[in-house]
Amino acid sequence: MIKIEVPYLDQSHYYPTGCESVSTVMLLQYLGYRVSVDEFIRDYLKQDSFEERRGDLYGPDPRHCFCGSPYDAESYGCYAPVIVESLNRIFEEKAVAEKLQQQTETEKNIHYRAVDESGKTAEQLVERYVSKGMPVIFWACINMREPKTGPVWKLKETGETFTWISNEHCMLLVGADEENYYFNDPYDGHGVIGYPKALVEDRHQAQHMQAVAVVKILENDCEKRKPGTETL
Repeated sequence: MIKIEVPYLDQSHYYPTGCESVSTVMLLQYLGYRVSVDEFIRDYLKQDSFEERRGDLYGPDPRHCFCGSPYDAESYGCYAPVIVESLNRIFEEKAVAEKLQQQTETEKNIHYRAVDESGKTAEQLVERYVSKGMPVIFWACINMREPKTGPVWKLKETGETFTWISNEHCMLLVGADEENYYFNDPYDGHGVIGYPKALVEDRHQAQHMQAVAVVKILENDCEKRKPGTETL
């Protein structure tokens, strides 16, 4: 059995649609970054609202920004590219200053980069990341419910019709055994919870198999990144 011990945060009281933000901050805190959920939302999460134009609903593209506000129960969410962009801003700005002080000189030379691992199965993500001590931000469905098609809106940028898949949920993949995948699930105070493997893979596929992982970049000079220095 694999299970990574990660600080747990609950979204229920303050962030009803903030599962992506809360899951991301759990990962950041595991990595040693002193970032709160409110700070992440305020300073790093790109957000946009909805508007009506001539009777049609126009809204943001969840691949580019959060649709609504994580503080609003009537809002939606965002997709993996948004979290990748937010994380990499933090890593660039705070890679040294915001880490915990109990680091060795070697650890001070470890920096991070977020990568979009959408398209990977949970099994692949466990093998590549979780088994090596790195949790993964993972999209599935809330409480592993059936996905629902809709609502639909037009994208502000292009006018293209976009269809949201409801029951979208984001968690932190932290472990696995023969039967289950384990998550730090921020919804409703679930804590660390296991869901059957086949069900997880099905719900992950329903949400476009989205995932965000973090890789380490080993470098003596954080301003000079050399090819081949990325590692897990």
